[in-house]
Amino acid sequence: MVIILGCLYHIKDEFFNLVNDKYLMLNHEDGHSRPNYFILKEEKFYWAIPLSSKAEKYKNILLKRGKKFCKTIIITKVGTFNNAILLQNAFPVTEGYVKSVHIYSGKQLILDKSVEDEILKNFKKMLSLKKNGINLFYPNVDRIKMILEKELVH
Repeated sequence: MVIILGCLYHIKDEFFNLVNDKYLMLNHEDGHSRPNYFILKEEKFYWAIPLSSKAEKYKNILLKRGKKFCKTIIITKVGTFNNAILLQNAFPVTEGYVKSVHIYSGKQLILDKSVEDEILKNFKKMLSLKKNGINLFYPNVDRIKMILEKELVH
């Protein structure tokens, strides 16, 4: 599958079973492939950044934290609905675990370029902080990378 920056995707259940991280947002039951993920490329892995339709919940979190200082959540319109883009819940993944592109009302959703740029800027800052010992990611991204690297070798 060709992964296009700015599009939304679904992740296979097998990935969640493999890494077994309690901080990952798991796929919904009943065959629904949610949440949706914004995918970006960083070195040898892709990163999946979940979107939540519970924008109001995350707006309240931003108000409590102080939006000026909180760059791990972005509230924006995706399609016709407000969503929260949860950089704090991002995790590494390989292409083989990307299930499918997200289709809504018969078409592929693509994020606005300005939103995409904001995600990239904030995400790069989070990676830089992580390299300097400040971890803003909820999932254990180092452990997930190790699991994926073992798979890549085999």
